Amino acid sequence: MTPSADPPAPAARSGRRLKLLAVTACPTGIAHTYMAAEKLQQAAEALGHDIKVETQGSIGAENVLTDNDVGEADGVIVAADKDVDLGRFAGKRVLSVGVAEGIHHPEQLIERVRDAPVHEPGGGAGSGAGRAVARGGVPGGGTGRGVTYKALMNGVSYMIPFVVVGGLLIAVSLALGGHPQADGGLVIPEGSFWKHVFDIGDIGFKLMIPILSGYIAYAIADRPALVPGMIGGWIANTGALYDSESGAGFIGAIVTGFLAGYLVLWIKKVEVPRFVRPIMPVIVIPVLATSAVGLFFIYVLGRPISWVFEHLTTWLGGLTGTSAALLGVILGLMIAFDMGGPVNKTAFLFGAGLVSKNPEIMGMCAAAIPVPPLGQGLATLLRRGLFDEQERETGLAALFMGFFGITEGAIPFAAARPARVIPANMLGGAVAGAIAGLAGVTDSVPHGGPIVAVLGAVGGVPMFLIAVAVGTVVTALTTVTLMAVGGSSTGRAPGQLAPGQRAGADAVGPSAVPRGAGGTGGTGPEGPPEVLSGYLTGATVRRELAARDKVAAIREMAELLAAGGKVTDVDALVDAVLAREELGTTGLGEEIAIPHAKTDAVTAPVVGFARSADGIEWGALDGTPARLVFMIAVPVGAAGDEHLRILALLARKLLDAGFRERLLGAGGGDAVLRVLAEVR
Repeated sequence: MTPSADPPAPAARSGRRLKLLAVTACPTGIAHTYMAAEKLQQAAEALGHDIKVETQGSIGAENVLTDNDVGEADGVIVAADKDVDLGRFAGKRVLSVGVAEGIHHPEQLIERVRDAPVHEPGGGAGSGAGRAVARGGVPGGGTGRGVTYKALMNGVSYMIPFVVVGGLLIAVSLALGGHPQADGGLVIPEGSFWKHVFDIGDIGFKLMIPILSGYIAYAIADRPALVPGMIGGWIANTGALYDSESGAGFIGAIVTGFLAGYLVLWIKKVEVPRFVRPIMPVIVIPVLATSAVGLFFIYVLGRPISWVFEHLTTWLGGLTGTSAALLGVILGLMIAFDMGGPVNKTAFLFGAGLVSKNPEIMGMCAAAIPVPPLGQGLATLLRRGLFDEQERETGLAALFMGFFGITEGAIPFAAARPARVIPANMLGGAVAGAIAGLAGVTDSVPHGGPIVAVLGAVGGVPMFLIAVAVGTVVTALTTVTLMAVGGSSTGRAPGQLAPGQRAGADAVGPSAVPRGAGGTGGTGPEGPPEVLSGYLTGATVRRELAARDKVAAIREMAELLAAGGKVTDVDALVDAVLAREELGTTGLGEEIAIPHAKTDAVTAPVVGFARSADGIEWGALDGTPARLVFMIAVPVGAAGDEHLRILALLARKLLDAGFRERLLGAGGGDAVLRVLAEVR
C-alpha cells in the first residue's frame, strides 16, 4: 500500500463522519485490551464516527485491520502498553498512548487524533519512540521504570529458547557422546555425531547473549535498534575484542541493549531532509548506532572490564594460603554472580589454572558451578504459584543443565529478577564453596556439577554432593523468600476469615437463601441460572466481603472458591494470584477488580464473585476502589483460550453501567445470580 502524501486533516475538521482505526493491547492478561476497545467504540458511536478496533490480547490479534481499512482511514489510535508494529500505518495520522487513556479518555483521543503527527516509514510519530514517551507520560499508563522493565522482559522472553536449546543439547551430547579420560575429564571425539550436536548447542549459547541485547533494544526503539543491539551484545560477550580473557556476559548484554535502544531513540528525533528519511531505518540508524555502541564498549567499557579481570586473578592468587573456607566463599560468590560473565570466568580460570597443583581450589568452584541453575529449578518446584508456565518449564531445563555444570541455565531467572535471583544465587554458591573448602574436596578437571563426580573426577564425593545440595537448597529458599516479600505472605490479615469459616454462611445459592414462588429473584423449579458455563455457582458467590485490603480480599476470595470443591491448596492459589498482581494490577477501574491466576492449586476452572460495601483499594488506573470483585482460577494445563474467554466476557459486560448498578443493587442471593447470568 502506498502511503498517502497528504493526510485528511481538513476533511476531519469539516464535521463529516470520520473513519477511524484503533489498536488496543496490554502486556498482561486481556481485560484492559477489551475494555479500551469497547470504550473507543462507544465513544466513536456517540460522536457520530466509524471505528474499527483491532485487539491484541493474550489470545492473539482479533478483528485485524486490513490494507483496505488503513487506506480509507482518517486516523489511527494506538492505546497499548506493549509493542505494536506501526509500519502498516505509514502516511496516516497516528496517536500512540497507554491503554489507560483508551479506557478513561476515549472521546479526547478521538479529538486528538485529528492533529496527531503523520507516521513516517521506519520512524516518526507513533514509532517505538512515540510508544515509550506515551507510556511514560500518561497518568496511570506506565512509568519510565515500567518501560525499562518491559524492555528487559522482552529480551528475556526471546533469549529463553536459546538458553534451553543450547544447554540441553550440550548436556545431552556430553551425557551420551562423552568419553571419560584417565584424568577424570570428559571428551567428545572430533567429527563424531555427538560432537556435531554439541557444536549446535554451543551456537545456541553463543547466540543467547546478542538475542537478549537485541530484543531489549527492539522493545525500546523498534526495528532500527535490533541490529545495533545484537551486534553490541556479541561484542560485549567477546572479550578478545577488548583485550579481556572473558566477555561481559549477560550483564554486558543488558548494558548494550539499553545503550542501543536509547541511542536509536535519540537519533530518531533528529530532523533530517525528507529525501533521507526512507533510508534512515535501514541504513543510517543501524550503521551509526552499531558503530557507536560497538566502539564505545570496546574503547570505554571494555578496558575497565579487562582491568578488573586481570586484577581479580592476581588478588585470588594471593588468597591461596588463607583459610580454605574463606576462599571457598569468595569463589562461590564470584561463580554465582554473573553466571558465565567476567567475574564467573575469573574464578573459574583461577581454579582451572591450578587444577594440577591445587585441585582443592577447583573443587570449590566445581561445587558452586551448578548451584544457580539447580537452585532456581528447585525454586520453581517448591513454589510453583510464584512462577508462570514458561518459567516452570525453564526451571526443569535448569535442573538438567545444573546436573551437567552449565551455570548459564540460571540466566533467564537472573535477567528477569536480578535484584532477587542474583543475591540468592550468590548466597547458595558461597555456602557450597565454603563446605567444599572445609571438607578438602578436590576436582581434577576444569569442570563442575554432579556430572564430574559421576565420572570420577572428584575426590571426597559425599561431601561434594552435600555441598552442592546445601547450596542448592539455600538458593531455592532464598529465591522464593525474596519473591514472596511484600506480596505473597500467607499470614492472615487482621479480621480475615479462617479457612472455611464462612464459606457458606453468606454464600449465595439455594443453601443460603430461602427460595419460594413469587419471591423476587426466585429462580423457579429449574434451579439457579447457569453463569459462565457453570464455572460460577451459588457456592462461589458472596454478597459482602469482610476484608478491607487487597491481600486479605484475595485470601477471602480464594477461600470462597474453595467452597466450590475445586481448590486443592488455598495458600498456593493465594500465592499465584498475588504473583499475578505483581505483574500489574487487576483493578480495572469503574469499581471493578478481576484477580486471576493459572495454577495447579485448582482441579478445574472456577470463578467467584463478591461485593464490598466500602470498596477495596486495588491500584486501579482510575483510582476507584473495587466494589465488584471477581476471581478466576484455572489449572495450568487447561488455561489456554478458556481462561482468556472468561476474562473477555467479564470485561465486556462490566463496561455496561446498568449491569454494574443491577449487580450492586441485587438484594437476594438468587437475584445476584440472575444478574450474573447476563454475562454470556
